[in-house]
Amino acid sequence: MTVSGFHITSRVAASLLGGYVFVWGFTTLGIALGLAAGMAYDEARTLLALLAFLIFLICFLWTFAAPRLARVWAVLAGGGLAMSGAAWLLARALT
Repeated sequence: MTVSGFHITSRVAASLLGGYVFVWGFTTLGIALGLAAGMAYDEARTLLALLAFLIFLICFLWTFAAPRLARVWAVLAGGGLAMSGAAWLLARALT
């Protein structure tokens, strides 16, 4: 099976950009949920910043292991946007 340059570039872009969007959404939603649960903002931010490194590594590795590139983009970009939207709605409800 030959792999095109576009396929490789798209995987690299998905791992970096999609992973960033997913981790951003995960972090913002986690902080919002932590605040809703009564955690101090600094504690929630520190906890999620530590978890973000692990989540990004998992996303990065999964991007190259997954058989379908469309699913990778859908999960990383779509999931990140969905989590960011949920965090935004939760933050508005808390204020």
